[in-house]
Amino acid sequence: MASIEQIIDDFAYLEEWEDRYRYVIELGKAMPDLSDDKKTAENKVQGCASQVWVVSHGSDDSADPVMTFEGDSDAHIVRGLVAIVLSVYSGKHASEIASTDAIEVFDKIGLVEHLSAQRANGLRSMVKRIRQEAVIMQAA
Repeated sequence: MASIEQIIDDFAYLEEWEDRYRYVIELGKAMPDLSDDKKTAENKVQGCASQVWVVSHGSDDSADPVMTFEGDSDAHIVRGLVAIVLSVYSGKHASEIASTDAIEVFDKIGLVEHLSAQRANGLRSMVKRIRQEAVIMQAA
């Protein structure tokens, strides 16, 4: 999976929004598929028009574990958005995840303004869910 820094650089290089959308879809295609046994109601992100699943993992029992994430969606563009969100958060400590708003990254690359209201709301729901899970991991 591409790093968020690489994704930001690639977005800066792509001038046309059609090319940027195509790139988002490519990021989604490059993401590993989520196995069907993980596509559960518990892992489903509420508030998304498309079906979106996010699975979180904590690396250890420390007060501030490193977290990784898996995700998937039934829509190509949304799957790409999932890939970008996971590149922002995966491999970071729970405290960093809880204090990082991925929406700021999407604003930085100008993507939020090009999403439909439903997709933007779904994106916010996904970010909120991941940040909440990070807070829970810190409290555990």
